[in-house]
Amino acid sequence: MMDPTTDNAPLTKVATDDPAAVRAGLEALRTEIAKAVVGQDPAVTGLVVALLCRGHVLLEGVPGVAKTLLVRALAASLELGTKRVQFTPDLMPGDITGSLVYDARTAEFSFQPGPVFTHLLLADEINRTPPKTQSALLEAMEERQVTVDGTPRPLPEPFLVAATQNPVEYEGTYPLPEAQLDRFLLKLTVPLPSRQDEIDVLTRHSQGFDPRDLTAAGIRPVAGPAALDAARRAVAATTVSTDITGYVVDICRATRESPSLTLGVSPRGATALLSTARAWAWLTGRDYVTPDDVKALALPTLRHRVRLRPEAEMEGVTADSVIEAILSQVPVPR
Repeated sequence: MMDPTTDNAPLTKVATDDPAAVRAGLEALRTEIAKAVVGQDPAVTGLVVALLCRGHVLLEGVPGVAKTLLVRALAASLELGTKRVQFTPDLMPGDITGSLVYDARTAEFSFQPGPVFTHLLLADEINRTPPKTQSALLEAMEERQVTVDGTPRPLPEPFLVAATQNPVEYEGTYPLPEAQLDRFLLKLTVPLPSRQDEIDVLTRHSQGFDPRDLTAAGIRPVAGPAALDAARRAVAATTVSTDITGYVVDICRATRESPSLTLGVSPRGATALLSTARAWAWLTGRDYVTPDDVKALALPTLRHRVRLRPEAEMEGVTADSVIEAILSQVPVPR
């Protein structure tokens, strides 16, 4: 397997016809992003999986753990355009999707695209805006288009929404409605760094690191849209046995029967788990899915698709603990 970090040329120009090289380029994203973001490998992997599955990601963590920097570094490493929207209580739907603007010179209305017309949209603090504005992303996320004045306008490809969210107990937040939560492929938790990682962060800043200047940090593109498209085709060719399909269905059905939950995983969630398991299998170098692939992606794929009973929540039960218990109980195919 070639290592794209040994060559200054972007992988997208030389290796899209070589599945091993394409995989190596996506694996190299961790190295590139680590030049700016310390200790968030699981979140990087989750974002790559979402891109391979044409899905969207919800990033949850307290302010100041480099969620925004992570998305910007990913875009720079993939030669993708990115825009950021700061969600606030007074943000209007048209501020995201765009709107018709009257042009006095032509005496006509023309469409002015909103920030959603990009490859990687960073929806910062999405739960600080009311549901009406949150729902403005629904069509863009699901249909990959925006309809204004009856005219559908396709979004660029690839297109990914990476929405950051503060924990819901923070003052001034609006919990995301279930319909929108279910449209996020993954929910990734971005934890506080370990002591050593935090020391590394401070050391970099003391040496002149500027998070607003990713070029100076040494980040360069190691893949791009063409390589990503080739990777998606390879993922689509990954074999899934009937036993694995049944295993995914059994896990999701078990969430609907759990006494700790009022809402289990929908068939859309089951489809999402199968898709993310295929992407993970391909990233780890296999052309077939194993039960371990399903287990590896079960938490980030399912944790936001279930709802705890109030009494279970009061007892300290979490969505993750319920899913982990189900994974330990559902028979694993051999």
